[in-house]
Amino acid sequence: MLFKELNLIEPILKALETEGYTQPTPIQEQSIPTILKGRDLLGCAQTGTGKTAAFAIPMLQLLHEKHINTKTTKNIKALVLTPTRELAIQIEESFKAYGRNLNLRHLVIFGGVNQFSQVEALKKGVDILVATPGRLLDLMNQGFISLNTIELFVLDEADRMLDMGFIHDVKKVVAKLPTKRQTLFFSATMPDEIQKLANTILSNPTKVEVTPVSSTAETINQSIYFVDKPDKKKLLIHLLQDKTIETALVFTRTKHGADRIAKDLGHAGIKAAAIHGNKSQNARQRALNDFKDKNIRVLVATDIAARGIDIDQLSHVFNYELPNIPESYVHRIGRTGRAGANGFAISFCDAEENEYLLDIQKLIKITLPIVDDHPYPLTWEKMLAKNQVKRKPQAQSKGGGGKKGGDGNMSGKPRNASNNRRFGGNRRRGDR
Repeated sequence: MLFKELNLIEPILKALETEGYTQPTPIQEQSIPTILKGRDLLGCAQTGTGKTAAFAIPMLQLLHEKHINTKTTKNIKALVLTPTRELAIQIEESFKAYGRNLNLRHLVIFGGVNQFSQVEALKKGVDILVATPGRLLDLMNQGFISLNTIELFVLDEADRMLDMGFIHDVKKVVAKLPTKRQTLFFSATMPDEIQKLANTILSNPTKVEVTPVSSTAETINQSIYFVDKPDKKKLLIHLLQDKTIETALVFTRTKHGADRIAKDLGHAGIKAAAIHGNKSQNARQRALNDFKDKNIRVLVATDIAARGIDIDQLSHVFNYELPNIPESYVHRIGRTGRAGANGFAISFCDAEENEYLLDIQKLIKITLPIVDDHPYPLTWEKMLAKNQVKRKPQAQSKGGGGKKGGDGNMSGKPRNASNNRRFGGNRRRGDR
């Protein structure tokens, strides 16, 4: 199917052509017609499926068609609520790109920066507002924002809102919205509390589900390196000596860890920057732009800071530390292997993280291939000595580490692998 088959207006089709888009992704193909009919929508889709365009494109068309002949007002007509500053910025950029040929005004607001410029833009009038919960409520309480005229409401990344403790703020915002509105609700996962929230704010919604959170793209070569915790830094530097790795996103569990890793890489002559919640907005945006422009080779991030980062042609994701929430692994590695391109997800696992690995493999139903041909292997004896190994039933391996025909090594060339599952994965020799 092509975008022109979705009954989109010519100004939007021209904008999509300018962006180089001709074919919608599955979630766009399913969501756009439903939204254009004015229906509420419940979308279950993980990162990288194209969900921003799935709601931004039809929203622009609905607002344009309804208000093209009305007198311009300062009333906000659409609100998109999203958890992080980075994601908010990227969503607003999408509205700008797809609505370049339309006379609709849009604005993004978020905390961590002075509110003056945001308030001045609000006074001039905004049709579409993209906001994070904290700054939105703050400006509402100051009297700068009223939600009485909202016609379209989007709650994006609802599960991340829950993870970040924003769920009560979301409920406060929803309470101020008009009862008569169209609501679009997106979440990568649907825990009970999120399902209950969806039930309270949606009216007879159409459900769209694309790529369940438990699955990983087949274009991603996944592998696991067992390594002692003190040796992780050395192993990362060793692997990044491979100059074919043009860009790499490295995940850590803590803000302090992200800063430390970026500093260690810099001392090793590898240009890197850290991005996390303690960084100023300007510093975060500068690091992200430098990474996209390839002025730096490695971006080190925490899960929350990285949510919403959309980077074309990202070749490698490194899990310097395994996440303690299995679904976070899927979100992390989903940054690579997009749009049919090949990607590599390399994870480090120390003795204390073996339990996390087992939970991840249970979720994704793949037993990750082990790479033990590297300078800093963690032996089975060390694992036992630390008394951290707990045996669990292993998920049945699909083989290939997630990619058809491959075994998950960095070069993409098959290697021989034994069936020895001493740790949490299939053992194989690694890459130099």
